[in-house]
Amino acid sequence: MVDDELFVAVQEHPPPVGPSPGDGRDAGVDRGKRWTLIALVVLGLGLIAAPAIFQMFDRAPAGGQMIDEFRPFMTQAEITKLRGFLREIDAAATEAESTVDPAAAAGLGLDRAGYRQRLAYLAEFEAKYPAIDRDMSDMLDKMGRNVDNFAGVDALPSFALFPWFFVIPGVLIAGVAGYALVARRRGRSTRVASIVLIVLGVGLIAAPAVFQMFGRAPGGGVMINDFRSLMTREKVTTIQGYFITIGVGEGELRTRAVPAAGLHPGDAAAVARFGKDWPRINREMAPVVGVMSDNVDNYQAVDALPPFPLFPWFFVIPGVLVVGLAAVALRRQGPEATADRQ
Repeated sequence: MVDDELFVAVQEHPPPVGPSPGDGRDAGVDRGKRWTLIALVVLGLGLIAAPAIFQMFDRAPAGGQMIDEFRPFMTQAEITKLRGFLREIDAAATEAESTVDPAAAAGLGLDRAGYRQRLAYLAEFEAKYPAIDRDMSDMLDKMGRNVDNFAGVDALPSFALFPWFFVIPGVLIAGVAGYALVARRRGRSTRVASIVLIVLGVGLIAAPAVFQMFGRAPGGGVMINDFRSLMTREKVTTIQGYFITIGVGEGELRTRAVPAAGLHPGDAAAVARFGKDWPRINREMAPVVGVMSDNVDNYQAVDALPPFPLFPWFFVIPGVLVVGLAAVALRRQGPEATADRQ
């Protein structure tokens, strides 16, 4: 009898139907997880877009070409050899002015002004030599102090691959996060997707350490900054012109000034050595300036990229964000995690 009365009471006054106290929290967790996954998709798309924003597909291969073409000259042995050539030119220019010119002017019966007018190419070489010495010494100094920086950059993966170091992780992150969003809408677990995203994020964080970017990239930045005043069309054209000035000056010194001076053998040893060695000096120094000229545009492309010291952080910061967001998504498993446990 009591059971019948209880049944009637339940029928007449059914318990309220509605969300349980925990339903609101579960809905909030689910919405939070959705926005976390959306943020991961956006982050992946940002990585994909970065190379296009910074024009890396054009600029990075230009940098790779520049590195390849400078490689034969960016060694201490090569730079030491080039410095030796410059010292030889300096000794010859000094000896020509101090020893050959006075004797040659006397032999030709000319005063200083008449001599300089008669041997105009030699006079131009001697007048321009201080600038020649200054600019070419500066070039070799910059190359010399950046040999280690160049080697560090050269040891990085090929510049042509740099855009893909952003695009490929971006595609994977956006793809996995997008898959997780679809799985969440269908009530499936996203635990595996979240773990995969954490692994991808850790990979991004580890990449700069694997490739030693924290040590090598700042050195590349120093080199790029150091070469900025050198790698201009105006500067390169000026240095190329020096070889013409030296060449015609050496020819006039050897064929006209030295015979007119009538000096004894050994009185102008530096000039004699320079006359003998100039073809080799020109042959081995000119290619350095040729490489500079060929790579002015490539250098400007690299210089237009973000500063080298920032490159490691372009991997670390997105990696940290991916790991953090994926970890949040992993904790916020929501109703489907409960279903999995049941």
